[in-house]
Amino acid sequence: MSALPILYSFRRCPYAMRARMGIAMSGMPCELREVKLADKPQAMLAASPKGTVPVLVLNDGRVIDESIDILRHALDLSDPEGWLERDDADLIAANDGQFKHDLDRYKYPDRHDSDPHHHREAGMAFLRHLDTRLAESSNLCGDQRGLADAAIMPFVRQFAGVDRDWFDAQPIPHVHAWLERHLASPLFAQIMLRVPQWQPDQEPVLFGKHS
Repeated sequence: MSALPILYSFRRCPYAMRARMGIAMSGMPCELREVKLADKPQAMLAASPKGTVPVLVLNDGRVIDESIDILRHALDLSDPEGWLERDDADLIAANDGQFKHDLDRYKYPDRHDSDPHHHREAGMAFLRHLDTRLAESSNLCGDQRGLADAAIMPFVRQFAGVDRDWFDAQPIPHVHAWLERHLASPLFAQIMLRVPQWQPDQEPVLFGKHS
């Protein structure tokens, strides 16, 4: 068993981004294993047969394979900015539920046999709600960034990236400013490091406190 917790991740996955943000903020040291979703390692599948990232394998063998649980686990260990005080479970549930449903069908219409314009507009309803909140404060639960921002921002980033020119033209200025501020942060740069696909014989890639 590794001397450190092991995080199986995929750089561009918003769920994995969310988990890495929590780990990076907490400073929890771990071994980062970048996986290719078309070639999932057997060690990851043995830990979590559902085969989705992220997967965190703790030193004692316990497995956490839900991204929001990894985020909260890391912050329970260390929360230097008080992110746990700026949580909104209902807003995160709306993001992970209906917004993610619409995002997938907007981004991958062929995969879902969907009308992308319908789902783009449905997704915009959620973003307009965020914009109303962000008109009152710099972040979703106050002026300081917190857990809700880390949990939701990667999905807004993915929505924006489907058609960036169209997104930038939408009248949601507070969402635009909030997203750009988070994307420009040193924390986001830290979690978006590029590492090669993990192989069993490679040197460990250290993440968190050691990265």
